[in-house]
Amino acid sequence: MERREFVRLGMAAAGAAGAGGMAAGAQAAKAAAFGAGTVLEAGVREQGALMAAGKLSAVSLARQYLARIAAIDKAGPRLNAVIETNPEALAIAAERDRERAAGRVRGPLHGIPVLLKDNIATADRMSTSAGSLALDGVRAIKDAHIVARLREAGAVILGKTNLSEWANMRSTHSVSGWSGRGGQTRNPYALDRNTSGSSSGSGAAAAAALATLTVGTETDGSIVSPASSCGIVGIKPTLGLLSRSGIIPIAHSQDTAGPMTRSVADAALLLAAMAGPDPDDAATAAGKGRAADYAAALRADGLKGRRIGVTRNFFGSHDAVDALVEGELTVLRAQGAVLVDVKLPNVGKYDASEMQVLLHEFAPGLQAYLEKYAPHAPVKNMGDVIAFNEQHAAREMPYFKQEHLLAAQAKPGLSAREYREALANSHRYAREEGIDQVMKEHKLDALVAPTGGPAWLTDYINGDHYGGSFSSPAAVAGYPHVTVPAGYVHGLPVGISFVSGAWSEAALIGMAFAYEQASRRRRPPGYPASIRL
Repeated sequence: MERREFVRLGMAAAGAAGAGGMAAGAQAAKAAAFGAGTVLEAGVREQGALMAAGKLSAVSLARQYLARIAAIDKAGPRLNAVIETNPEALAIAAERDRERAAGRVRGPLHGIPVLLKDNIATADRMSTSAGSLALDGVRAIKDAHIVARLREAGAVILGKTNLSEWANMRSTHSVSGWSGRGGQTRNPYALDRNTSGSSSGSGAAAAAALATLTVGTETDGSIVSPASSCGIVGIKPTLGLLSRSGIIPIAHSQDTAGPMTRSVADAALLLAAMAGPDPDDAATAAGKGRAADYAAALRADGLKGRRIGVTRNFFGSHDAVDALVEGELTVLRAQGAVLVDVKLPNVGKYDASEMQVLLHEFAPGLQAYLEKYAPHAPVKNMGDVIAFNEQHAAREMPYFKQEHLLAAQAKPGLSAREYREALANSHRYAREEGIDQVMKEHKLDALVAPTGGPAWLTDYINGDHYGGSFSSPAAVAGYPHVTVPAGYVHGLPVGISFVSGAWSEAALIGMAFAYEQASRRRRPPGYPASIRL
């Protein structure tokens, strides 16, 4: 990274104060220039090296990101990506600086700012709300397991990001990126476009360099889709690699947290810090000893000799996206990959059963979270949340209702035969007769396909309208999925996905890193009000 003067707080304050009277174009230009090319766009290793050399402190870095949030997220383009900043962030950063001065460096994340999705519990002065006004002001009594690991790794918890309320499991007609508590998150590449969801704020915040690192969660697409739409890297890990303890759930059969960052290297370092067994999450027992040295997987030759299945039945949703990804396949070949055209079998046979699993698991999972992490909350269960929304409909349901909450409340629970059969069906067709089958048949190391379509216009009348998605196979199977920026369609980011079998994160990271380094497709956003064709 070029040595230069870092962003001054005075510049940030002036930018925030003057944004209100600026034309939209001038706001976008100012936002794009603010911090561009500086330490704020740098990654973990670059920032860590500057701290080790005494050219940067954790306090200075945290202050600069907080100033950028004020200038870009709360003023200027007003992304609405950050729902709350941590009043303890600077104190935490100061402690990390004291530790470094005393010769104690906890690891590569020491002093590095991280933003967390607002369904991840933090035992501090911030709320953990899943975007709902029903939990506004409710502070968790205990850190989520991954938060405890991040603190131990030396990370500075900078704040919480906005999300699709209840992780987009509220309505059949929802608008991604909107929550009653946080409002609408906007896409940094075109402010009238959607970020996708449900990790909407984490995606927009990473793209806009509002922190070094962000963390999202996924049940089906909630990491990889906003990562693709916001032009960043997202990793949805194998179910059980990361603990779900302290994360407001949808479904324990599919939920997981994961990294959302501007580079594969940063995602690998963040994943390594969060991975590890947790006695409070039985799924992590299967992951014990499975975590790898993900930093060692960051090899430029990570594609050499790899057999990769081009998953043709996940092309065809968008001609321009197909053409772009076809071009990126030449990059994979040039890096030594062997490409094989394949079709993923039994796609669609688990669509209905997946939804049944999510609906059955949602209400009991939510109640268990509230009992353990927020026993003082005014809502105790799904029925209370539904009643709260009805009582506060003007603020909680101005655009869409709560059909999924009602359906989840009506389900008989986890002992029901229909639930057990739905779960078995999902696993059969996504795992054994899905990803496992095609990879074994063709002797593959990974599958690739477009992650999804370009960002759509945010539309409160018609709701979300996705342009294809490759998220469900890995999500339902509980297998890892990595998306990397592949380029742009009319100025809107599009990702390419790498998917493989359980516990293959290191191999996927190696392939994704080799592709990223050879292609270098990502570029920072410009914050235009709209796309001009």
